[in-house]
Amino acid sequence: MAEVETQEGEQDLQKKIEETRLKFKSEFLQDSTDKYDSRDVERLQNNDALVEWYLTWRVYVVDDTLKMIDESFQWRKEFDVNDLTESVVPKWMFETGAVYLHGYDKEGNKLFWFKVRLHVKDAKTTLDKKKYVAFWLERYAKKEPGMPLTVVFDMSDSGFGNIDMDFVKYIINCFKVYYPKFLSKMIIVDMPWMMNAAWKIIKSWLGPEAISKLKFTSKSEVQMYIGPEYLPPYMGGTDPFKYSYPPLPDDDFQTPISDNGPIVSEDETESKEGELESRETLESSFSSEIVAKPKKVNFQEENVRTEDNDKADAGAKTKGARKPLTTFNGPLLDVSPAEELTFGSGDTEKKCLIILSNVTRNQVAFKVRTTAPEKYRVKPSSNSCDPGASVDIIVSLHGGSQASPQDRFLVMAAEMENTSTQELAQFWKDVPKAKVMEHRLRCNVLEGVKAAASPLRDGPMETAPSGQQDFNTAQLMRMMTCTSRMEQKLNTCLWVQKVLVVLVLVLVALNLLCLYLLGTTQQPS
Repeated sequence: MAEVETQEGEQDLQKKIEETRLKFKSEFLQDSTDKYDSRDVERLQNNDALVEWYLTWRVYVVDDTLKMIDESFQWRKEFDVNDLTESVVPKWMFETGAVYLHGYDKEGNKLFWFKVRLHVKDAKTTLDKKKYVAFWLERYAKKEPGMPLTVVFDMSDSGFGNIDMDFVKYIINCFKVYYPKFLSKMIIVDMPWMMNAAWKIIKSWLGPEAISKLKFTSKSEVQMYIGPEYLPPYMGGTDPFKYSYPPLPDDDFQTPISDNGPIVSEDETESKEGELESRETLESSFSSEIVAKPKKVNFQEENVRTEDNDKADAGAKTKGARKPLTTFNGPLLDVSPAEELTFGSGDTEKKCLIILSNVTRNQVAFKVRTTAPEKYRVKPSSNSCDPGASVDIIVSLHGGSQASPQDRFLVMAAEMENTSTQELAQFWKDVPKAKVMEHRLRCNVLEGVKAAASPLRDGPMETAPSGQQDFNTAQLMRMMTCTSRMEQKLNTCLWVQKVLVVLVLVLVALNLLCLYLLGTTQQPS
């Protein structure tokens, strides 16, 4: 019965998607060929996920969805979003570090930082600032299609001079209209009490769904949403990251550099001294400039040898690995699974299988990178695939490591001609970036792992049912939040009281002075 309902739901959704496309073509494209960018129109006709995002955001009302698509596409044409590059945006904007992508929240969503104190209202630069935000959003949309963002407004040390209501409204429109379903949550950190009136106005621009995504928090409470590894020290975090430009901080997706060195293969003994020597050799080969940089979330390529006997025991290796159920159809390789690797708590749930299938007539080189090389083993991490053939890649957790939603994998592929396996390293150095196919996979962690890894379950609450634990935790967090806000209001009231007392004393002194002067003027001469 459940399967029948699921199929009916998918059929209804497909009908809505086709209806949206037909109406858009007949009602909006007619006599409006120059109104939109042809590339956006083509994506709408070919990308079901894009239409579904708009439909979902407009509660599957086709007419409302069409208005949203029309407004979004006009904006993309006006700002020339498809062709936005670093060269279009003034360099000084990148150098300020007022806006950038870095880190992940506890749910695995990318963090989009706005340093409010670095923003100064200036009508002359408004258009460039809007293009600056559009550049970041479009860049992320291409790198991580379908993945939501968590926006962090860091209002530390900010004041009224940093609040540009028109610019804030534009940012909200980006998530309401231009990039639907991109917003996971919007965290406002350390907002000064004097700006409450401004945020009441901003709330009026948001719909009910967007309002529910607003999270007001202090520096001490922000760890409810973001782990300390991605928070700066002044927010109680341990992230050593410091913004600098160039390069852009999210270029870590392409940087195969790691302070941890290479990961040994599954067949090698971890205690061998050769592992340490290889790490030292690798690290010494890097430039001093790169080594000195603080740790980033970098996709790392494992240097794992591929032995001939790997193929012989491939069946035994894949046994116990979670088999993929979905497939991404790429121009060079079909990648299964299409979006995520799922890890569980049991011994048989610590392995996942990635299947790469060559859909070209040439040999295709591939390599796999990960943001957490110290946690995973990938075998093989780099090799080639013959035309029409498939390759099984085993991704396994190392030792007692636990998978995390923040972890990512990157599959890279490029066609190669007359290149042997021994020349793969040189091939990847020479191949143009435009000819490289990239596909990203995120990690999905089953609830069993999340519950086991949660530090909130180590104390007396361990014996309580999981539902009761979650309820108690939520209640505790609410109480802490309320207590903090009451403390802030109490401090404000005390400050106002002191000001009023001073004013009363001044008035009393003035009255006494007036009485004294009046008495002296009335005395007989």
